[in-house]
Amino acid sequence: MIAPRLPLGARAINALGRPIMRALPRLSLREESLFDAARAETGLEDFGGDDFHEGLRRLLASLESEADLTPIGRMIARGEAVQALVNRLEMTDWRRRYPAIDRETIEAPLIIIGMPRTGTTILHELLMQDPANRVPQTWEVDFPCPPPETDTYETDPRIEKVRTVLDRSESLIPDFKRMHRMGAQLPQECVRILTPEFASIASLITYRVPAYGHWLLNEYDWSPAYAGHRRFLQLLQWRCRRERWVLKTPGHLWALPALLAQYPDARLIQTHRDPLRILGSVTSLGTTLRTMASRRPDPREIAREWSAWHAQALDRSVDARESGLIHPDRVVDVHFAAFMADPFAAIRRIYERFSIPYTDVADHRMRNYLAANQSDKHGVHEYRFADTGLDAASERAAVRRYQEYFGVQSEPL
Repeated sequence: MIAPRLPLGARAINALGRPIMRALPRLSLREESLFDAARAETGLEDFGGDDFHEGLRRLLASLESEADLTPIGRMIARGEAVQALVNRLEMTDWRRRYPAIDRETIEAPLIIIGMPRTGTTILHELLMQDPANRVPQTWEVDFPCPPPETDTYETDPRIEKVRTVLDRSESLIPDFKRMHRMGAQLPQECVRILTPEFASIASLITYRVPAYGHWLLNEYDWSPAYAGHRRFLQLLQWRCRRERWVLKTPGHLWALPALLAQYPDARLIQTHRDPLRILGSVTSLGTTLRTMASRRPDPREIAREWSAWHAQALDRSVDARESGLIHPDRVVDVHFAAFMADPFAAIRRIYERFSIPYTDVADHRMRNYLAANQSDKHGVHEYRFADTGLDAASERAAVRRYQEYFGVQSEPL
């Protein structure tokens, strides 16, 4: 697997000396510099508690010592951190001025908890077509304040702002759209909602941060992050409400107790696919993303990282079933091959299991959307398990418990 090559202009910027670039204030990853930038942008001081501090510090330490950031990578990492802090400041201020936000109730959300590359993205997009479903869109997750309003939800100026940002990202890594659709008005994952908590697995795929990853997935108490997740949804729905939220991210698999503590009436959809096929795809995705931020991303190192993390998440999903944390009545299992063969049969099964009305309007809109958004619309994502450098027999043994428990078939590699 060969890492994508950045455009000439980006390569020229990255060629500048790292010590010089690190010294520039706009590229500083010092904690106080980030706080100062967020305060200056908002004129606010209250970040809404201190629970996020350890995650921020550990992430910054990994970015500085492990990520081998390019100058562009430093720009991206700093920009993301400052925006997360800006969002914390602004959301805290809105809740202070409007206490009704904290009285919003999040009732029985539908939450997709499958691993990447298992059909979760198109399932989320199809469920978004049901007018009764409220799906967080990229523009409102990236810039949640002021809270979105029903009357201007489709015309909010932040939509165009996010389109510009995404166009810029696409110019750096044009191959990415073949792997994952991006759009200001497309569904956004909960990993981005958790970004202001500095407790998001998104950082683990975008940057080389193994120490932060070990802490996040093995030592971190997810409870404060999911309390923040709920507050985020309360703010988004305050002036723009529908019947139910539809959410998704593979990150929930590492944090199921915290997720269900916040949403005890959640209805879950777990998607399944051969874990070794997932590893090949995630390795390709991670290599492409890290090309934008780091020098010489190593596909085989990415594969080793995600092999361990991936098996851990799958084991936790089995633990949740065996322990009774997830009762059979509150989850629908969707297998990738069956879903791709007939997505509407799977969707009907989901609606029937949870006694949700499946209307003709929803069905019509979903079918039209799928016809206009085939998986190869932007080209085919090609990847091979062989490029991971992993031993197939060892990897198969690591995920055998998961495959046997859920009846997940192995696919040709």
